Amino acid sequence: MRTLKYAILGLLSKEPMTGYDIGKEFSKDLGEFWTAKHSQIYPELKKLLSEELIVYEIQISGEILEKKLYSITEKGKHDFVQWLKKEEPIEPTPKDVFRLRMYFSHHLDAATRLQLVDHQLIQHQERLTHLQQKKERYSQIPSADSEHFGDYLVLDYAIQREMIIIQWLESIIAYSHK
Repeated sequence: MRTLKYAILGLLSKEPMTGYDIGKEFSKDLGEFWTAKHSQIYPELKKLLSEELIVYEIQISGEILEKKLYSITEKGKHDFVQWLKKEEPIEPTPKDVFRLRMYFSHHLDAATRLQLVDHQLIQHQERLTHLQQKKERYSQIPSADSEHFGDYLVLDYAIQREMIIIQWLESIIAYSHK
């Protein structure tokens, strides 16, 4: 399945965008749970054009700079909504180098293990702070039909995930002192 296809269609269902704008979205809110590089985005835009799921218009910026402003077609909206309705099987647990290291951490001395855990703990605490700051833009939970509802749900999940990881890391520290 071309998941990037649906991420792009979803973005374009909000508003028309250039390829550059789409790329920026993957480094903002979407970047918290899905990433894509410009080298992936532009070939996917080409496929979406050939499938008639999107169209573009040329916009002139300045004297000669042309940029393509992409927008979703009715066919694209239909395809996107059908994808949204699909039930998805649970994904396999993502690979995580740190967890793999902890699995084999009995080969490490306690000081090295604690140093690795402390480093992870600091990173996750920083990420949690970042996510909580992003959540401050919501004074309340957006209504279920708001375009911000999905962002709120994913942001809430990310915060809870980071809190659980921090709790786990703190428990490793506690286990190590026994």
